[in-house]
Amino acid sequence: MNFELTDQQKAIRDTFARFCDQRIAPQAAALDEAHAFPRPLFKDLADLGFFGMRYPEDAGGSGMALTEFCLALAEIARGSMSLAAAAAMQSLMGTKFLHMLGSADIIERLFKPALRGEKIAAICMTEPNAGSDLNSIATTAKKTDGGYLLSGQKTWITSAPLADFFTVFAKAGEEKKLTIFLVERSFKGLTVGREIHKMGVWALPTSEVAFDACFVPDSHRLSREEGDGEGHLRKTLAEIRIITGAMGLGIARAALDEAVRYSSERKQFGKPINRFQAIQLKLAEMATQLEAATHLVYYAAWLRDADLPHHKQAAMAKLFASEAAATICDQAARVLASYGYAMEYPVQRYLRDVRFLLIGGGTSEILKLIVAKELAST
Repeated sequence: MNFELTDQQKAIRDTFARFCDQRIAPQAAALDEAHAFPRPLFKDLADLGFFGMRYPEDAGGSGMALTEFCLALAEIARGSMSLAAAAAMQSLMGTKFLHMLGSADIIERLFKPALRGEKIAAICMTEPNAGSDLNSIATTAKKTDGGYLLSGQKTWITSAPLADFFTVFAKAGEEKKLTIFLVERSFKGLTVGREIHKMGVWALPTSEVAFDACFVPDSHRLSREEGDGEGHLRKTLAEIRIITGAMGLGIARAALDEAVRYSSERKQFGKPINRFQAIQLKLAEMATQLEAATHLVYYAAWLRDADLPHHKQAAMAKLFASEAAATICDQAARVLASYGYAMEYPVQRYLRDVRFLLIGGGTSEILKLIVAKELAST
């Protein structure tokens, strides 16, 4: 693998780095404290073409590779994890299955407007008793004249309070296998429930969603046939894990930069604290972890772009990058000491927000099992 970025990749990274520095970072703290969804920034990302990077030009996108997408997403996450998570949902999980399986009407009426930031997308998988275990999903889709009746409850649904449409996984058919449906906000029987108050990513609304005999027309069954949902999902999981790792790189870079800046300015015993070996060791360990995580994430992205086996590397990248990011944010707070606990400094936000990455895309424990299973099969 060539670790040298192409001119195009550098240009993409630099474009989103400037956007982070000039537009996201100055507003991140205020948005977080106000628990306000960053809709203007969300639309700005659409105007920059971010939501369409992974889709072909004939679908309204730009046909970029996963590596380019990760370079951009890492810069967004460096400024705000709330915005990065919302953008990742919009540009992959919330729209992927519409592009793969949707009709021409769905593409024109919902998918393309979502790429332009005019409509907000969400995906409904997690349930009160079903997280990593997809077989425990209890939401059902009962066939009826002209469509299906969806019944069940979903939870931890990112962007749900604002979403215009939802990609829903439910069990259908005699064998009760996962099937993918598209539910629009206006459909009767859909209820967006209570908002979940989280310790981090405050500017990203998350809530429960309930389906009470919600009628979904046949045209909105995205699955080509009943029961093919799990197969489609597994094709996307590796990409979800890689981009989650990329968000880890962004927030880890922000935490490391703040620790380096603060330690060069804070003086104790007559000199900056970065002159003390205890602080130097922390900074060196943080930088090394970030460098290792960077190589893992972009190696996995490169494998995906080259259409080479990448599922094990995707799990490794997400596992290592998310855990490294959590450690780096914790160490940054220790470098800042009491100021790492103060709301006026961004490190407390990084420390809260980074926990989001330990859950999304699979917990560390599940990822370790995936890697172990891959090893056993070789």
